[in-house]
Amino acid sequence: MQRKLLDILACPIDKHYPLELLEFSLRDEVIVDGVLLCSQCGRYYPIMEEIPVMLPDSLRTKKEDLAFLEKWKSKLPDGVVHGGKPWSL
Repeated sequence: MQRKLLDILACPIDKHYPLELLEFSLRDEVIVDGVLLCSQCGRYYPIMEEIPVMLPDSLRTKKEDLAFLEKWKSKLPDGVVHGGKPWSL
């Protein structure tokens, strides 16, 4: 994901803008892994392999979200790891 996308992305649940970005890995100024955080509703949206996964809760895969949280828990805020929506560890 390129940083300039932050200018157009909003939370799909509550339409909050802007979202907070945490970058975990980069390649040539492109965010490969990271997370977008909505400070309004407490949801997190993983960025995996350069793609932000911004689906509503009903379309998200619990197994994938939990694997993402487990992989990056040392870089994620405690509130996301233990209290993020739709799932937490």
